[in-house]
Amino acid sequence: MPPPARVFFVLPGGIPLLFRESAASVATRILEGSLALHLTENFRHLHGRSAGQSEIRSWERSLPALVNALMEAGLGEVEVIIEYSLPLTSKRADAVLAGVHPTTGEPSYVIVELKQWSAAYPEEDEPLLCRIDAYPDAVLNPIEQVRGYCEYLLSFNAALERMPKSLAGVAYLHNATESRIAALRTVKEDLHGRMYTADQRGALLDFLRSRLAAKCGAEAADVLRDAKIRPSKQLMAVAADEIRDREQFVLLAEQRVAYEKVMSAVREAKHGNRKKVIVVTGGPGSGKSVIAMSLLGELYRRGETAYHATGSASFTKTMRKVAGRKKREVQELFKYFNSFMDAEPNAIDVLISDEAHRLRKTSANRYTKAELRTGRLQVAELIDAALVPVFLLDQHQVVRPGEMGTKEEIKRVALDQGLDFTLVELDGQFRCGGSDAYEKWVVDLLGLEGGTPSQWEPDGKLDLRIADSPQELEDFLVARHAENYSARMSAGYCWKWTTKVTPDMTELPADVVIGQWARPWNVYGDRSVLGAPPAPLWATDPDGFGQVGCVYTAQGFEYDWSGVIIGPDLVWRTDHWVVDRTASKDPIFTKATPDSEINQLIRNTYKVLLTRGMVGTVIYSTDPETREMLRSLVHPTSDAEAPALV
Repeated sequence: MPPPARVFFVLPGGIPLLFRESAASVATRILEGSLALHLTENFRHLHGRSAGQSEIRSWERSLPALVNALMEAGLGEVEVIIEYSLPLTSKRADAVLAGVHPTTGEPSYVIVELKQWSAAYPEEDEPLLCRIDAYPDAVLNPIEQVRGYCEYLLSFNAALERMPKSLAGVAYLHNATESRIAALRTVKEDLHGRMYTADQRGALLDFLRSRLAAKCGAEAADVLRDAKIRPSKQLMAVAADEIRDREQFVLLAEQRVAYEKVMSAVREAKHGNRKKVIVVTGGPGSGKSVIAMSLLGELYRRGETAYHATGSASFTKTMRKVAGRKKREVQELFKYFNSFMDAEPNAIDVLISDEAHRLRKTSANRYTKAELRTGRLQVAELIDAALVPVFLLDQHQVVRPGEMGTKEEIKRVALDQGLDFTLVELDGQFRCGGSDAYEKWVVDLLGLEGGTPSQWEPDGKLDLRIADSPQELEDFLVARHAENYSARMSAGYCWKWTTKVTPDMTELPADVVIGQWARPWNVYGDRSVLGAPPAPLWATDPDGFGQVGCVYTAQGFEYDWSGVIIGPDLVWRTDHWVVDRTASKDPIFTKATPDSEINQLIRNTYKVLLTRGMVGTVIYSTDPETREMLRSLVHPTSDAEAPALV
């Protein structure tokens, strides 16, 4: 009988493991028929949801193929880590094999991506993407997929970074014959990315023996488990190098698919003069802006005409400052949605509309010249301006009346013009410590997709806490800030904002008042005041700590620790949320704004605020009943249990 499953939900390195045992023990569980049951139960505890039927089928059909190969190769003592979570993301490798290198005697690891495909072929002569008859959309070539996993893990696991030659990557298509996937091999194969099929099983065994000895792999697995995890590369901190110099981000899975689809569309548009509209959807932290930066950097280096546009003054001005410092031409790459009202059709190769959920019906405002007030749809202007218009959006982040950026609306306009339309949906999570369970918890908490509030089950990726007072929330963030974490406080728009600062003021007006506690909103406008940064830079300037941000200055940004104050505009009563429009001081809401729209926008606002934190989130509600409900969902966490970071 195999020993009880060794399951690690919170580990010193911050990486939660689903299941880890020797290959021989896993083989015994497979023979008993108990492996899938163990994995299913562990998955529910670890991710806060039940495993899908496709995941369970994969465990039942693919894992035996891998384990049988290990046993036949004489590698029964090698440790098998199943569904290994990549640090700070929700992406998982099917398996990581941990053991001893047969030549060096050092730890050795093989990432394995298992595919049940029987056949696959490249996507329209684009080998990095491929087609499988059972799937409606193109997916990443498995060679490139496993290579991306290796490169990503080398960037974030301190142990592997010190010994990069210890890691290899393999895609095993155990149901496919070579003749039915041979076209995928036009992608370069190397140590980090190679592929084996059913009729190459002997070659796979030889490769595994070349990387792993017939010795116990438990110690090597411990090294991988206990390694320090570096925080993810902040978008703003590396944007300058990303745009001007070289690619800083490793794109994974659907991120890479989106990137390759855009680059392929650019080539097609150049050669065939055929426009294609591409929409990339995903929740907060799914990597939309990382894709945007990677695309802009590569297009810029190739000399293509490309621009980045948003409807956010904060995001655009921050990108101009960070990515374009000392280089005016880079600053000019960052525009606003209304910058293209009179653009020549197809004058731009690629227009990347980030945060496209903030699209408005028209670009015209009170400052628009009369000749430009045509009533033309803003989305149509952006589509017309480029050969390849790209829209990145999250429909749950619509927070103002009049914002109408949805995949349905963009598709409708594209098809009305007879244009090709492509949709890529991102399902990964790179913010909130990579915790897809937390993102789902927030969506259910706010009832955004029909769910109801549920207990938070810690997953070892994000630290969630409830504060009993605004002072407790602030004190906790001050302590984290002193430890060199970035931290910000934000709140619902429930307090009036002093927008005029007079010369005789010696401190910022303390507008956010809760009992005896009072703090200023972030500075209004584009100028620094009394040492506090201007509104667009509140989220990224170190001096932004200490002021309370609102959704308009927080949206699109991230910081390590996020403190969120839920105001009286959203309160819990017995068993449901109540939205009080009279408690909102947001001037964008008018008497003409219907209750149903305000209800949705306020919930979306808190969705944005609650998903800014990379390491952890602290929540405080001004309402006692709401506070009690939140406290019932989130059990207290000791500081010692916070995720370990370098």
